[in-house]
Order: sequence, then C-alpha cells, then structure tokens
Amino acid sequence: MAKNKLFLLDAMALVYRAYFSLAQSPRITSAGKNTNAQFGFTNTIYDLLKKEKPTHMAVVWDTHAPTERHTDFTDYKANRQEAPEDLLNAIPDVKRIIEGFNIANLELDGYEADDVVGTIALQMSEQDFDVYMVTPDKDYGQLVRDHVFIYKPGYKGGTYEILGPKEVCEKWDIEHVGQVIDILGLMGDAVDNIPGIPGIGEKTASKLLKEYGTLENVLANAPYIKGKLGEKILAGSDSACISKKLATIITNVPIAYHIDDLKVDGWHADHLRAVFEELEFRALGRRILGEMSQLTGDHPVITQTDLFGNVVGAAAQVSGGADNSVGPHVDTVSNTPHEYILINSEAEVQAFLEKALQQEEICFDTETTGLDALQAELVGMSFSWKAHEAYYINCNDGAARKYIELLQPLFRKEDVLWIAHNLKYDLLVLKRYGVELTGPYFDTMVAHYDIEPDGKRSMDMLSIKYLNYEPVSIESLIGKKGKGQLNMRDVPLPQITEYAAEDADITFQLKQQLDPLLDKEDVRDLFEKVDNPLVRILADMEYEGVNLDVDFLRQYSSDLAITIQKAQQSVFEQAGVSFNLASPKQLGEVLFEKMQLDEKARKTKTGQYATGEDVLQKLRKKHKIVEDILVFRELSKLKSTYSDTLPVLLHPETGRIHTSYNQAVVVTGRLSSNNPNLQNIPIRTDNGREIRKAFIARDSGHILISADYSQIELRIVAAISGDENMITAFRENKDIHRATAARVYGVTESEVTSEMRRNAKAVNFGIIYGQSAFGLSETLGISRSEAKEIIDNYFEQYAAVKAYMNRSIDFAKEHGYVKTLMGRKIRLADINSANATVRGFAERVAINAPIQGSAADMIKMAMINIDRAMKAQRVRSKMILQVHDELIFDVLADEAEIMRTLIKENMENAMILPNGVPVIAEAGMGKNWLDAH
Repeated sequence: MAKNKLFLLDAMALVYRAYFSLAQSPRITSAGKNTNAQFGFTNTIYDLLKKEKPTHMAVVWDTHAPTERHTDFTDYKANRQEAPEDLLNAIPDVKRIIEGFNIANLELDGYEADDVVGTIALQMSEQDFDVYMVTPDKDYGQLVRDHVFIYKPGYKGGTYEILGPKEVCEKWDIEHVGQVIDILGLMGDAVDNIPGIPGIGEKTASKLLKEYGTLENVLANAPYIKGKLGEKILAGSDSACISKKLATIITNVPIAYHIDDLKVDGWHADHLRAVFEELEFRALGRRILGEMSQLTGDHPVITQTDLFGNVVGAAAQVSGGADNSVGPHVDTVSNTPHEYILINSEAEVQAFLEKALQQEEICFDTETTGLDALQAELVGMSFSWKAHEAYYINCNDGAARKYIELLQPLFRKEDVLWIAHNLKYDLLVLKRYGVELTGPYFDTMVAHYDIEPDGKRSMDMLSIKYLNYEPVSIESLIGKKGKGQLNMRDVPLPQITEYAAEDADITFQLKQQLDPLLDKEDVRDLFEKVDNPLVRILADMEYEGVNLDVDFLRQYSSDLAITIQKAQQSVFEQAGVSFNLASPKQLGEVLFEKMQLDEKARKTKTGQYATGEDVLQKLRKKHKIVEDILVFRELSKLKSTYSDTLPVLLHPETGRIHTSYNQAVVVTGRLSSNNPNLQNIPIRTDNGREIRKAFIARDSGHILISADYSQIELRIVAAISGDENMITAFRENKDIHRATAARVYGVTESEVTSEMRRNAKAVNFGIIYGQSAFGLSETLGISRSEAKEIIDNYFEQYAAVKAYMNRSIDFAKEHGYVKTLMGRKIRLADINSANATVRGFAERVAINAPIQGSAADMIKMAMINIDRAMKAQRVRSKMILQVHDELIFDVLADEAEIMRTLIKENMENAMILPNGVPVIAEAGMGKNWLDAH
C-alpha cells in the first residue's frame, strides 16, 4: 500500500444519493427547510474521515458550463429531469460544510467531475498515493488500476464496497477495465442518454467483447456476424462510436491544484458549529465536533468539544452529575432556574396530593423498566403544573402500588386536564396497576401531529423547536444507548429525578405552545373530535388484545411447509438446477440467463435482474415455473411472517396478542400497527385469508363481530366531487362497479359482463390513485390504447370526478397542502417541483389524500361514537381491533344483536357525507375473524 491515501468525492452523485436516501422520511427544520442532502453528505464525509483516515481529500463538482460531450452530442444527458428544488437549494450548504471540514472544493468549466477526478487520480497514483474515487457511478470503472479504486458508499444503511480491477471486471463480465468504455459504447447508458446500439444490452455487449476484444473490432466484424445482431451493429455503428467517446473519461484536464492543499489537517470548528446550528444538526453536530480532536492526529485544530463549544469530559456538574450545558443560545437544566422535587415517602406523597388536587391542569409522565407498557413495571411518576417546577415520585422498592392507592383521589378527579406526551403509553402502564384517568386529557404528541403531520415528534425535538430548550438525555447521564434500551431502575435516583421531572415540566410547557397553534392551523376540531379522544380508546384496545388459536397456526404452518417444499422442487425440476430460490440474484440468473424467459429483462441499480412481483406477474403466462415461484414466495411469507411468528408474540401473562397502534405516523390520518402489523394481514388470496382463522373469540361464550364500510373511498369521491352519476348509483344502492361498467361501455347494466365489471372496478379504484393508461394496461393485461379509451370514457361519464382531481391539484399548488373533510392537512412540499417525476407523485397524493384521509377520519369517529354508545349501554363486549375500514369486536353472545345494531348505526352516522351520499356499514359474526368477515 502507498504511504498516502487520497479520497476524491464525486459531489453531485453523492448529493443525489444523500437526498433520495431520506426521501421517504425527510429531515425538515423548524423553518421548513429540507436538509436531506446536507445531512447525508455530512455523514458521508465524517464516516470517511473516521473510518478510512485519509491523508488527503477533495470534493469535485460539475459546473453549469457545457462540455465537449455536449458539443459532440447535443442530446447528452438531455433526458435528465430537473433536480428537486430542495436538492439544488442544498448545494450551497454542502459546500459550506465541506469548507468547514477544511476540505478542498474543485471544479473546472468545460469538464465534468469525473474528468477532474480521473485526471487527479491517475496523476497521484504515480506519486506514492492510493486514490479512492468515492462515487456510486459505475462508469468510473475505466479508471481503476493499481493504486486507483472505486469507493462505493453504502446506501440506506448498507455497507460500502471497494472495487479494484478484479471487482470491476467481475461486475461487467469483461476481461480488463479498459473494456468499460467499449461495453458502454455498445449498450449505452440511459442515465446520461448515451444511445449505444439499439437492441444491445449488457449481456450481449459482454459476449461480443469476449469474442472481439474492442468496440472497433466488433464494428469491423459486423458484416460477418449472422442474423439480426449483425444488422443491429451495422445500423448502429455511428451511434456506438459517439457513445464510446461520450463514455470515455478525460484524464488530461488542465486542473490547477497543489497536493498539499488537499491534505486532511484539521477542521474549522466555529464554521461547522454555525452551519450545524442553522441546519439543526444537534445530535450529529455534537457527535462530530465532540470527536474531532481524536481524528486530527498530531495536528488538532480544536479541543474535544460538543456542538456548542463545551469541553467534553471536563464540564461543570449539575444535579445528578450530568453535563447538560450547551451554551447561552439554548436553554438547559443547567442554565434555567427550576425546582424539581423528589417525593420519596408516604408523608411526602400525601403532601403532594393536597397540592395536586387544587390544580386544573397537570402534566403526567411515567418512568418504567422497559418500552412494552404491558410488561413494564413502574419505577416512578412525574408531575408538573407550572413551568420550571415539577415533582418526581419514586416508586422503587415496592412502593408503586402503595403510592398509586394514595393518589387515587387525584386519578379519579374529573375536573382536571391531564397533559402528556404519548399519553397512550402512560394510560397502559396505569391500567396494569388498576388506574383509570377519569378527567379529560391533552396529548402533546397527537396535537403536534395534527398541527404538523410530517416528520418526527419526540418530546426532545419539540422542546428544542418550540421552547429553545435542550432536555437532559439518558446518554449524557450514564452513557448508555438511550431510554429505548434502558431499564430506568439503572439510573441513580438524583439523575432520574432530574430527568423525569424535566420531562413533565417540558411537556407542560409544550402544551401551552401547541394549544393556540391548533386554532392558528385550523385543526382544533380535528384534534378535539377525532384524534385526541381516540387515544384512550386505542389504549383500551391494546390492553384488551385478541385471542389466538395457536394449534391452528401450528398445523397451518406444517401444511404450508409441505406445499412450499413441493413448489420449490417443481421449480428446480423445471429449471434443471437447484439454487437458493429466496435469492433474487440467483433466481434472476436462472430465469433470464439459463431459461431466457425475457430477452429484455431489466436490471436493478445493483446490477442484478429485477425479479419483483410486478416482473413475475408479466411472465406468468410464459412458463409454469413462474406460477410455482409465486406460490413459493406467497406461502413462505405467510409462514415466516404470520403462522410461525404470531404465536411468539403472545403476551406471557395474558396469552393474547396485543398489537400496538401508531396514531401519529401516517400523514393521511390512518392508523398503523406493529408487533404484529395487523394492517398487512393478507386478504387477497385464499391462503392469506386463512390467517384470519387464527384470530378467535375469547371463549365459547363470545363471538367476533367484524364490521366494515362498503366502498367508502368511492362514496367519498362521489361526495366531494359532487358527481351526479356516481351519487345516483350510491343513492339507488347499485353495484357501483357494474353501474360504472355500463356507463363506460355504453351498455345496460344487465349487459355488463364479468370482464367489463372487472375493468370498471380497476378504473374506479385506480383513478383515485392517479392511475395512468399505462398503469391500467399493466393491471388488466390490455393494450395501452384500450386502457386509454376506458379512462377517457370514464371521465366523460364522470366529468365531476375529473374536475375534482384538477381542483385538488390546483388547490395544492396554491396552498401547499390538501385537506380532508374534517380539516386534516396533508402537506405537499413537491407539488410545484420542476422535476416531473417528483411533481407527478405529489399530484397523485393531492388527489388521493383527501379521500383516504377522510375515510381514516370517519372510522376514527365511528370508534369514538361506538365506544361512547357501549359505555352508555353498559355492555361487556369489547372493541379489539381496527384494520383500515374494518372494526373487530369480541362480543358476549347474549349481546350480539345489540352490538351489531349499535356498531352499524354508529359507523353509518359517524360522518355525514356532502351531497347526500349514503354510508353503508356491513357486519358479520363468527367464532373467528374469517368467518365473521
């Protein structure tokens, strides 16, 4: 190995990668700025510095000036869409971050970044340097040689790759790296709009180069290559030549640089601190700036500090011994006057109770031995009713039940407003100790969800955003990974007193900040009528759980194993080879190389063949092996995800399944669930539906009732669009898909065939998700022109639906959000993006979100009304599950008819739809979920 290590970063490739890796969960600052790219790029640089310890580094940029490639081929990169605005806006920040790390930014008009990288890489590889080109771009393979490598960063948590000549040749299936430009000349590169020879893919290009060595030799021998392949090569020879030139990286760029200027030799702490503070990189900033001195070797630029300049390891002591000082611009427990009182005896609890009973609002929080509220034990409780004042009741040493009994007058008080962050957890903890809060409540997590549905909403994050206050962290107290993996009994009493009391104090203050924002954002009704009242109901449902037929699941798992083995053996026999059927890579090679099922088989970004569900469905009619593969996949997933896993999730004390509902995650208002995820219980296939048999009534004296809405999303479409044809169909209780088919195909309803109805059903559901003619043709297996005709006819018959779609997109473009019928706002940051793909996705969300969100609001309101009615009638039956538009109840047999009527009435009247569109709920009964459904 060489003495020096030079890392050259392909800036824009890494910026794109960083931005899109977080696209599903964007990082948004309190000012509304997207920082995906800045965050990801910072992590990339820091990881390289920390793990690889380069001696030299530079970041290389493209410029806006045209290059020789654009002159040679005007369509070069012409098919690239405009980058998202958030990505472009990130570039100045990224450059500032690079400067803060004291790393050189390099660029040169007339040349691309890869030309500059290639030039420097080859020059420095001859001067005792190992050069690593940091990029996900495969084209750099042509530059690899002794002392020059591709360093491909991991994606979305994956591991990095280092590619030398051997690895590059293996990836491309070529003899030497010089053939990278030959293979690109033959096959082209869709990303850069390099045409190559039409009809020649990577596999064919590789075979040609194995035989002829170079692109030029392939072209020279084209007249002697038989069949269509030879004809393609002859016809595309000019295109191949220009493609090879376009793909060739220039290695004699006149870039001016001095190698000493690229030396990694310390960072500018103040500069980085300012950028990180502006971008709100608090945790990342503390980690980086706190560890910098360890990475600068013998030439540190700064001492070891946290993000705001405090020396790590030599900080002033605060109560409990924790260092929480982060500078004058952010408040903390160390620089904010406060009074946190420990309650640690029966007499002190009694004195606390007298004060608490006089309060109108009390913030409440629990500290426990774990995250599972149904198994955790109570360690302590904290309370606050005035900013900067709080109490912590220590419940260790067997005091929990004694103190809870003393506090019953407070818990039963009906005229106190209970405030908490993620109240559902605390309610579940209290229920295990026989406590039910009877007063109203205000969940700050749910309030923030209604105010700002995107992003995360931990108490710590909201504290910084709304209070400019950084709370004590478990990490700063005892150096462990965090509360999620911590038994709070491990925390010494002084520290946990401060930590817990501060939580209650902060949450009390957050309520005061968030409450007026409910009015400002016009979501008060949504919060008070829908989301906040649901918290207690979800806690009751989680606590109740559902019974599981374990014997059935064991037998079903056994049956699945036999069928899976048969399907696998059938695949091996038809393929003529045994392989790992669960490996997409090996499956792709068998289907597309050995069996040649699709000459145009596409590959993923990782270079392996795509073998997803959509790909296999298209191949279903080509060969029976595909059917067996699909059976293998479906049953393997059922076995691993459900029949094998559900019994493991049984609660050790209750013997029941207790799913956990997430109320503040999905921006449309839908609930999600985990452990297990019941929203994904399969219903589309017979094998999948069998899983529902495992969910059974409590005992022989109970049955399950399953109730769901009939065509609720289409009814909402009719209501908000005001389309008379659709409204009439629902008012007359027609089969909406048959009625649609009759209109679209211009026939009477009695003349509608099953195929017509199937097509109409696909359109009905597809349209509200923005489905195109291409998408419909793929779904139905019909031509694109036929699909377009169906859609055109649909909009002709349902013109108001099309008007609604346009109206919703226009509203989103003007306001940046769309709304449900209950006023829930779904924000669309990309609705005006110049990137057509990004903008198109946002437009589809603008159409569907008000529909899906209104349906979500409706079933939540139904749950609230049903719960209220059940309490009024004093029934003993329980609401136990919610899955999309369906509710499941564990019902005492004697209450079955009362419950069915109660459920149906309250579901149908939960939300009155505009334009008189009727809402229909259907309810069934059975000993298990499948029978009831």
